[in-house]
Parts: sequence; C-alpha cells; structure tokens
Amino acid sequence: MELNEVLRFADEKVFSTTGKHLDDLQEAILKEVLQGRKYATKIAQDRDCSEGYVRVAASELWKILSDVFGEEVSKVNVRAILERAKFYNSYSSAIAENYGTVNNNLNVCQERARSPTEPQNPQQTPKQLHIDLGDAPEIFTFFDRTSELSTLENWITQEHTRLIALLGISGIGKTTLSLSLIDRIKTQFDYVIYRSLRFSPTLDATLTNLLQIFSQPSEIPQNIETKISQILDYLRKYRCLIVLDDVQMLFSSGQLAGQYKTGYEDYQLFFKLIAEVCHQSCLILNSWEKPREIARLSKEYHPVRCFVLGSLGEAAKEILNSQKLSDEETWSTLIDIYQGNPLWLEFTATLIQELFGGRVSEFLQCEMPILDEGLQSQLSQPFGRLTPAELALMVHLANQPEPVAMSECFNKIPFSPSEIVNAVRALGNRFLLEAIEKEKITLFILNPVMKQYVKTHYS
Repeated sequence: MELNEVLRFADEKVFSTTGKHLDDLQEAILKEVLQGRKYATKIAQDRDCSEGYVRVAASELWKILSDVFGEEVSKVNVRAILERAKFYNSYSSAIAENYGTVNNNLNVCQERARSPTEPQNPQQTPKQLHIDLGDAPEIFTFFDRTSELSTLENWITQEHTRLIALLGISGIGKTTLSLSLIDRIKTQFDYVIYRSLRFSPTLDATLTNLLQIFSQPSEIPQNIETKISQILDYLRKYRCLIVLDDVQMLFSSGQLAGQYKTGYEDYQLFFKLIAEVCHQSCLILNSWEKPREIARLSKEYHPVRCFVLGSLGEAAKEILNSQKLSDEETWSTLIDIYQGNPLWLEFTATLIQELFGGRVSEFLQCEMPILDEGLQSQLSQPFGRLTPAELALMVHLANQPEPVAMSECFNKIPFSPSEIVNAVRALGNRFLLEAIEKEKITLFILNPVMKQYVKTHYS
C-alpha cells in the first residue's frame, strides 16, 4: 500500500476499535516512522515542543495500535503490521457511519455506539472506591461555597473537564474547597487521590508516588517518559480524581509568576498531556500562583478550566459567629476590610476576642486594617517571591490614595516599560494586585490588607 493509504487504513482501524481518530501529532509520528525517519527531533522542531513530549506521544500511539491489532507494535514493526492487515474493505462502511472529529489538533473523545446489552463501562474497575488523601488536612468546618462547588462539580461530572486550575490568594480556602468537592463527588470515581507538593517533589517522585497507588513498586518503570505513559494509561482505564495542592512550590522565587524551578520543567509537559490526551479522569491543581501554561491551555482546549476563588462574602459571618464576636451589625464592614478571606478573618477574629473582648465595634475604631502577626507571616510567603520590579510597583501603589493607570507607573517607577508590564501581569497571576475599569481605562489598586502590609514592611 502507498503511504497515504497506510495512514488512512491505520486511522480507520483505530477509529473502528476505539471510537477516536488519530490526532495530528499521532499522524505526524506515524508518517515519519513509515518513511524510516527519526521522528522526535524533526517533529519537535516543527511543532515547537520538546522531544520528550513527542516520545511520550509516540509511546501512547504504539500502545493504541498494539491494542487495535492485538500484537506488540513499535516503530520497528509498525509498517509490516499495517501492511499485513487485510481488513480495510470489510471495515470501511462501518467506519464511514461512525466518523468522528478532530478539533484544533485535539483528539475529541467520542464513545463508540453500544448495543443495548453492552455494559456502559467496559473498562476494568476496582471492586470498591479507592480513596488516598495522603497528608490532606482534616476539615473541621466548611463555610458556604455552594455555588463554587456546583460549578466545579458540573465541569467535572457533566463537561468531563480533564484539567482544572483552582487559584486564589493564600488562605482563601482552595484546599478546603477541593476536599469538600472530593467528599461531594467521590462516589462517581474509581480512584480519588490528594497530594500536596509543598516540599517541591520532582515530577519523577510525584509520578512514582501516584503509580504506587495503582501497581506494585516492582512494576513501576525507571524511565520518566514511561511513567507518564503509564499514568495516562491508568487515567484512561479508571475514572480518577486527582488533586495536586501547593503547585506554587514548583515555581521559582525572584522570577515572574509561574516560572518553573530548574529541574521542574517536566511538570509543564505533564500538565499539557493531561489536557490533550483522551482519558476519563480529572486533575485539579491548587495554587496561589497561576501556572503559565494554564492561560493558553484553557483557551485552546475545551476540557481545561481555570477557577479563581474569591471572597466568602456574607458566609464569612459564620467565622465571626464561631469566635463569638459581638456587634453583628458591623460584621459586614470587617469582612469587606479583610476581603472575605477565611484565614485572614480567623486571625483577626482571634485578635479581637483576645484584646477587645470580642467587640468588633471597638476594634474598628482603630486605624484599619490591623494585621495580626499570623496574617503578616502568611503574606510574607508570596511577597518573598517577588521580582524587584514587582516589589517597586507594589510600593508605588501602596502609597497612592487612588487607583493608578499603567502609564503613570511608567513615569514613576525606575524600570523599563516592558519590565513594568510584565510585573503587572505577574502580580495579577499572584493575586496580589486588583484591576478595575473606569471610563474605559484600566486602573490598578491594592486592597487595604496588601497596602498596609507593604507600608509596614517596605516603606
């Protein structure tokens, strides 16, 4: 058979078995291999990606073809196996009736038509729900996040979102929300896993840890590319919900937001594969610093979403009530000052109880905001990661009585316009800076807590 005929035959055989066509990358790999070329370098250059990414995609392709043709397929024998298969004519009509789609280089998951007696979930599944929450903190109280939970549940269970970035400033409640979400939808999964990245494990260490849940240590491969392929295989085979917390610990201090530490760049490839490869699972990334790839992935690929967690609003009154504070008519003012941040309010409520007898009105007579020592310690973490340009911008904004336009920053801060623009974007991705629109102009401002912290520590 000619090259194009071989490619078409392979694609149709894959679709007739799996309900999915080969995507552009898989076709490119197969085309290069069928012509006897070294595919990884050329395709990586053509597509501006790493050779490791291409090799992982190739490993996935050989696995798919092996399942389709019922024998081990590799780059060495793929052409012989394809040319030996003589079933094209008998399958062609069935293929035409069940033709699927490829959208923006993304292989769209589409189930094959099933007979009424065919089981709805033919994949092998565990005998019972497997939950491994590792070192997840115990949740004693959960304040109303009904809307947020409903949105996330819909994304995961109805829209089959593969990758979700759950973002927001430290203390806003990302961990609590994700654990509450787990409790709410866990019965819809085969495996539910929570892991914190607070100690900055390498991707190899994280993959090894995850694979130990699915298989025996002796079965875990040494090669990281094979580990990635194996994880993706489990995500297809089972319905998994995996939460990776503290993702910001993978990023460098003193660099713009979302830049991976040296030796941690493989995480970017891994997250990209989670978004692109067809599977039935969901990975949630909790971070108070937005990963750079998330913005692009959420635009290009439907199964990727970004959720920024904001103020608790009126639900934060439960925190103040639990601390037995008085003067309930002033609670909304206190919540607004501290941005409805659960952790900030807990620190402040404890301070009010200890030093003001729980009287919020008396506390509010002081010059606001007052920053508890614990709250200051919490804020020191993101501030310790800022670049000089970001810090200079924060200091400038902290000393301005009104919101500031970016053009004013160009004249007042001793950095180039490019550095200032990048600093503004990075501060937004760290959730330390707020943007507002006024008369078709974007203005930037710090909330009262941020402004007070900067004045106390940097002015």
